[in-house]
Amino acid sequence: MHMEFLAEYGYTGLFLAAFGAATLLPLGSEIVLILLWANAWDPAALLAVATTGNVLGSLVNYAIGIRGGGWLMTKLLRLSPAEITRAENGFKKYGQPVLLLAWLPVVGDPLTVVAGALKVKILDFIFFVTVGKFLRYLFIGITVTQFSF
Repeated sequence: MHMEFLAEYGYTGLFLAAFGAATLLPLGSEIVLILLWANAWDPAALLAVATTGNVLGSLVNYAIGIRGGGWLMTKLLRLSPAEITRAENGFKKYGQPVLLLAWLPVVGDPLTVVAGALKVKILDFIFFVTVGKFLRYLFIGITVTQFSF
């Protein structure tokens, strides 16, 4: 799907892209954010919408981890045993702050699913995931401002 299409729908398109990108759908919200930011949409609203959509999408993964365990992780989400093990090892080594990295490609989605499977407290999950995702979107926005497309 071309993300430029979603940018035509403004905040709604950004929310959908951010939500989908946090699940395992093949979406990326960055291009929608960049297009809207470069076209003078309200930066605070863009950050709020993108962060909210992305965190809510991560909560879907968290719920799958809580409810589905191994079957949903491997069959529905197509996480490999190596991805799951890597995420579990991250939690063992760094604890809940590892969720600050939930925005990273490849490892981010497994982290949010494993957080559910490990029954991380929901408020801790929301805090760390929100901070990490907000900072990523803020960095993207500042970069757009610096380079003024």
